[in-house]
Amino acid sequence: MKRYIVSSGLLLLLMSISACDGGKKDYDASGSFEAIERVISAEATGVIKELNIQEGQIIKAKDTLGYIDVDNLFLQAEQVKASIEAIGSKTNDPAPQISVLNAQLKTQESQMATLGQQITNVEKEIKRFQNLVKANAAPQKQLDDLVAQKLVLEKQLDGVVTQKSVLQAQISSARQNVAIQNTAVLSEEEPNRKRLALIQKQITDGLIISDYQGTITTQLAYDGEFISIGKPLYKIANLQEMHLRAYITGDQLPQVQLNQEVTVRIDNGEGGFNEDRGRIIWISDKAEFTPKTIQTKDERANLVYAVKIQVENDGRYKMGMYGEIKF
Repeated sequence: MKRYIVSSGLLLLLMSISACDGGKKDYDASGSFEAIERVISAEATGVIKELNIQEGQIIKAKDTLGYIDVDNLFLQAEQVKASIEAIGSKTNDPAPQISVLNAQLKTQESQMATLGQQITNVEKEIKRFQNLVKANAAPQKQLDDLVAQKLVLEKQLDGVVTQKSVLQAQISSARQNVAIQNTAVLSEEEPNRKRLALIQKQITDGLIISDYQGTITTQLAYDGEFISIGKPLYKIANLQEMHLRAYITGDQLPQVQLNQEVTVRIDNGEGGFNEDRGRIIWISDKAEFTPKTIQTKDERANLVYAVKIQVENDGRYKMGMYGEIKF
């Protein structure tokens, strides 16, 4: 009976030692896996006509996932286009008026040429008669008549030149007046074009196009729902590259550095671990209190430093999953 008691005590001691050994941590830090999760919101207001997504679906950047009903915007765009086309019909064309004035100008120029030629001919006659009068071969009256005729022709030429200047001023004035009138009309065109560009952008925003590549983690909207600008449609995350956020103590801080490779492991569900290589991509430069859900190697340490370890994900790692690292 006594031997039994001793054996039992020894067994309890061995069990206690074994339990203590089993409780010893063989990892340097632990934490949980995370990924950058983006919330994608609607860029248009209307009824979702189509949204071809589901949770767990992998999508690529620039994929068209659906569209929001923006038929009213198409009508507004057509209305603005019609307004722009109507502006063109409101403008004035100075060509007909200028054409008439140019015809009159050509007539004046023709008259100037004719008068100029007549004056030249009269001047020749005046010179000829001056010689004849000096030789007493022609009367003075004929010479005086020629001089008077020249004066009349020169006055007529001055009148035609003045008329030509008036016509040129009228042509310039016609162009300026029409330009001023058209400027007032055409000033309406630029605001309409900008409004059309805005409406066309809003129409484009009705298409639900992915800006990122990743996995749909949460679907927040469905076909047939009325949605407004800014309302979330879905959440997306790149799960191919996961980050394990772990916490180390101040004593461990000298052992780690950026781009250092470490061992990352998770439970395999069979009492063992699945291991991968990871790389430290971030080390916090500020200490913080240990999160309640995290156990550090030194449980007596209150202040710890966060680190991020990048791991290539083959599908085993999930957001929020517990993981351990060994330096």
